[in-house]
Amino acid sequence: MERHVQIFLNRLSFASITVATLTLLLLYLQTPETCFDPSDPNPKPHTRFPKSTCDFTHRSYTSIDKRNRRIWSTKTWTNAVSSYTSLLKALQARNYLSNSSRVLVVSAGPGHAVQALQELGVEDVTGVELVDSPPLVSRADPHNLPFFDGIFDLGLGLYLDRALFPGRYVGQIERTVRSGGVCVVTVEESGTDEVEEIVKLFKKSRFVDARNVILAGERRTGIVMRVENNS
Repeated sequence: MERHVQIFLNRLSFASITVATLTLLLLYLQTPETCFDPSDPNPKPHTRFPKSTCDFTHRSYTSIDKRNRRIWSTKTWTNAVSSYTSLLKALQARNYLSNSSRVLVVSAGPGHAVQALQELGVEDVTGVELVDSPPLVSRADPHNLPFFDGIFDLGLGLYLDRALFPGRYVGQIERTVRSGGVCVVTVEESGTDEVEEIVKLFKKSRFVDARNVILAGERRTGIVMRVENNS
């Protein structure tokens, strides 16, 4: 009895394997309907049997300039740039920023602040982020900035609160700003106690002031520090 059962199971297994093989073969040979024009009586070989639907679909190339023009013309983009312009004009009013300033923007994202600076007439602007966004932002690690000491007049750290190592992040910005220059960092809107903790991260600078601002629709606190000794 057991022998008959074993024979039956073997036959069943063989039949299952055969059906599965035939099914896979049919799926391999069948051309997806979305890959060719069914009204074409003489489809080309590569069209009749594409390896995937992506082989048939033409994907147009969009240049960086064209993509940027499209993004920069959106209301979301222009509103974000405008919010950074307000912050920068406040720094200009206090003589922390001029058109001749050498400015570093860390955590520059897609480049809102960089574009705002350029539109204000600041020519020497360097924006860095972990992921580059040409032509406004280059790729660099904010915890290990590839710049010499004291070469910038103004260092902007736009998202200190998102840094993996806040102390290292602040130290790198502070290192690259000259003595007498200014560091500005922003964090999620904070009170006096939180601001005092952030100020302690700076080792070569003195506290100037802190103000609440709105950047790209977020309520944040901007903290201004003047570098006193960076020799």
